[in-house]
Amino acid sequence: MGLKKPQQTSASSSDERRQSRDLPGLLAALGDPDPMARRWAARDLAEHADASGGLVERLRVETEPSVTQVILTSLTRLGDEIAVAGLTDCLRSEDAMLRNAAIEAMKQLPDEVAPLMGQLLEDPDPDVRIFAVDVLESLRHPRVEDWLIRVITEDAHVNVCATAVDLLGEVGSERATLALKDLKSRFADEPYIQFAADLALKRIGGD
Repeated sequence: MGLKKPQQTSASSSDERRQSRDLPGLLAALGDPDPMARRWAARDLAEHADASGGLVERLRVETEPSVTQVILTSLTRLGDEIAVAGLTDCLRSEDAMLRNAAIEAMKQLPDEVAPLMGQLLEDPDPDVRIFAVDVLESLRHPRVEDWLIRVITEDAHVNVCATAVDLLGEVGSERATLALKDLKSRFADEPYIQFAADLALKRIGGD
């Protein structure tokens, strides 16, 4: 009877998690040249309450989309102040995929994101304000309508207001009626604002 050869463990499976699985080891593994090792580290760091800072730092330089996605997932699971601030910073990224993924992550953290929403809606960059309204779309927070009314009342940028009025037509109530009518007056020469505001008024029964 012939001897059976011992099965060899693949190099990839043995190397993926070769670093120590404590917090320092996992943070070190975030800088591993192997994307698989970085993915494992990012996933396992979700179990460490003090990992947000390291994950955010890696997020700023990570170039592998699959690793970025795991980092965002872990930051969402941690959901602490550092994690939320890191997700918020992604709204300024030139990487559209990263921005969109961060927006989806923020939508899952309504209570944690809420304290930052006022600041985001007043950001000097209108694109950031638009992205903040996008976050509101699924935030499921009791102040969503108040924030949207504030945007269409105070924001001077037509694109920001257009994004907000679209959402207000879906989630607003008759409380938004006056603000919507004022918006039409402020942007009397903007056909889309007129259309969207009229549609919102019709939906909420304010016209």
